[in-house]
Amino acid sequence: MTRHSHPFLCGNMISRRQLLIGAAAGGAALALGPARAADSSLNGTWRAARAFETALMESVFSGHIVGATAVVAQAGQVVFQKAFGFADREAGQAMRVDSLYRLASMTKPIVCVTALALAERELLQLDAPITRWFPDFQPRLADGSTPTITLRHLLTHTSGLGYGFLEEPDDPYHRLGVSDGMDGSGLTLAENVRRIAQAPLLFAPGSAWHYSVAIDVLGAVIEQATGRPLADAVREVVTAPLGMDSVRFVAPEGASLVTAYGDATPEPVKMSDPFALKFGKSAIAYSPGRAFDPNAFPSGGTGMVGTALDYLRFAEAMRTGGGGVIKPETVAAMTRNAVGDLAIDAAGPGYGWGLGVAILKNPKAAKLPLSAGSWNWSGVYGTHFWVDPASQLSVVVLTNTAVAGMTGAFALATRNAAYAA
Repeated sequence: MTRHSHPFLCGNMISRRQLLIGAAAGGAALALGPARAADSSLNGTWRAARAFETALMESVFSGHIVGATAVVAQAGQVVFQKAFGFADREAGQAMRVDSLYRLASMTKPIVCVTALALAERELLQLDAPITRWFPDFQPRLADGSTPTITLRHLLTHTSGLGYGFLEEPDDPYHRLGVSDGMDGSGLTLAENVRRIAQAPLLFAPGSAWHYSVAIDVLGAVIEQATGRPLADAVREVVTAPLGMDSVRFVAPEGASLVTAYGDATPEPVKMSDPFALKFGKSAIAYSPGRAFDPNAFPSGGTGMVGTALDYLRFAEAMRTGGGGVIKPETVAAMTRNAVGDLAIDAAGPGYGWGLGVAILKNPKAAKLPLSAGSWNWSGVYGTHFWVDPASQLSVVVLTNTAVAGMTGAFALATRNAAYAA
């Protein structure tokens, strides 16, 4: 038991049922476009519901995860929607199904779909060089040459760009003060892109895969191509048409955003602002307050907030052919492997990469029960989702615990439990 009194056992705080299940959505139908929605009391329509719920409850009960919201749709019907644990542990505030989370890198697929929609409208061209919109964006290779980087390279993380948290502390992104999009840098988007261009490329574009700030650069290109702030472009092209009202780059004033926690022993610790969490070769730089800062640059890679149900709307729209935002054939291109046999180190064995999402090529190699062709991504504030087209399944699991809610034992447990039946 952790040093905090656990309300599972403390009747004068939050009841066991309230904490475990949070605030279910009552009997109101949930609008997911043409999909028929179900109350959380109808979990029996999904055979894996009990195992899935148990996996979430056990992670919260152990203290490994502070709080979580999970929503699942199968064959177009919402079959699971529950909240678990704390939105704010110290205040004893229970998580809710409509709690607002920092989405971190789950922002990326939304911004990539924005770019794909603009490409359909011929405002962008995926094989055009970035210099068409940013003439000075000419990062160099180690030999001093300046290769062509295209939008397709950005979408597939094959551009040769990097991420500061994946570099050694004295490497170029740190020396140049490049923002990974989650810190309180005070930079503008244009200035951050300028700094990114000063760092040497890690490899020739197209020759390897490396997770990077590419989608932040893509966001800047979207602004140039549309003449609109990125937040406006994403809202007009994707989130408003899909009814994703909570998904935005700046949380509304007074919004109750879940409290962020970082992995620690014996229990996750409440994040300060700023907060550094050791990860990879250095550390992830967090500023939880950035989500409320209207002056923070809109990070196309990490900057959005939203609810689990609104993200499910996005996932289901893409699963069912694009929701009118992009064409079915564009969804097909987005969700099939586009990088050949390049190693996808951030996703692991068995994975490829599409135009903005990880693609499961070989479930056996990945040691996962998902179907081949499933696609997914996650966020370092502790969130993950996946879509399994063959099973007609979309799953969104948001937590406020970084990075345990994103990767490792918890993410593996939720995936295994979802296929327990």
